[in-house]
Amino acid sequence: MDPAQFFAASRVVIVAGKGGVGKTTVSATLARAAARRGLSSLIVEVEGKSGLAAMYGRPAFSYDEVTLAEADSSAGRGAIRARTLTPDEALVEYLEQSGMSRISKRLMRSGALDMVSTAVPGIRDILVLGKVKQLEQAATADLLVLDAPAAGHAISFLQSASGLADAVRLGPINKQAQDVLELLADPARCQVLLVTLPEETPVNELVETAYQLEDRIGVSLGPVVVNGCYPLLSGLDTSPTAAAKAAGTSLRKGEAGALSDAAAFRRQRTVLQSEQVDRLAAALPLPQLRLPYLFDAEIGPDQLDLLASSFLEGVDDLDPAAIAVDASGAP
Repeated sequence: MDPAQFFAASRVVIVAGKGGVGKTTVSATLARAAARRGLSSLIVEVEGKSGLAAMYGRPAFSYDEVTLAEADSSAGRGAIRARTLTPDEALVEYLEQSGMSRISKRLMRSGALDMVSTAVPGIRDILVLGKVKQLEQAATADLLVLDAPAAGHAISFLQSASGLADAVRLGPINKQAQDVLELLADPARCQVLLVTLPEETPVNELVETAYQLEDRIGVSLGPVVVNGCYPLLSGLDTSPTAAAKAAGTSLRKGEAGALSDAAAFRRQRTVLQSEQVDRLAAALPLPQLRLPYLFDAEIGPDQLDLLASSFLEGVDDLDPAAIAVDASGAP
């Protein structure tokens, strides 16, 4: 599949998954891959503690946009920007744009938003999603990447619009909720990329999350990103002593045993990984994009480039017909 076609499929991509599966790394990888195809991207954090800023050696993001990578027309690279969205700041901006700046300051000083959010569940989420909708409609970037909350909260986060639309029948809150519902329900505007590791518990949670997103929200699901895949290695069954002899060298005491143990671990890990990837494919009829495990203590721009290359290679191998899924997840 042509990556340009892939990135043009939806203007907003919501990256979601169980905590610890590399959701933020995948969000950054997606933006990096889009930039390498000449597209501008904006990564939006909604919790403010994702670690994305550290990947670029930056302090924690604020409500204002920051540029993580400048556009380079000579290299055909698009810009990468990022920001954090919070319900308080989204409300202040909304009120100021509506000519009610004095009211917004009083609300923040009095803590009224906390009282309102308790009385009207979902109001905080709809403020953030409403701002995402506004950014999408304003064509702020070619691709808007939303680093969603962890899987459990992601369901309630995305379901907030439906709950508020039912609870509040008239007025600006209902209008905001309806606008967000239209965004989430339109595959040409929005899709969800679910992220998992090739391990039993993350796979179980991803499958459950996928069906909840389909049944309760009706959002379009894109390919599943399987993060942290160990690459296949040949020669793991070879005797370390025989391999050393064939190479014209010898091993020190204890090295043959250590190498044999490492090879056994890698074989076992590869088998388990293959079982979980196959189980995921059987349980969820969505194409998969697999990203390699990186043996690095920290993720930075260089590592993101490696992941972006792998992501683009995976997109190249996708069948365009396979990603044309409806909200039920059926090809």
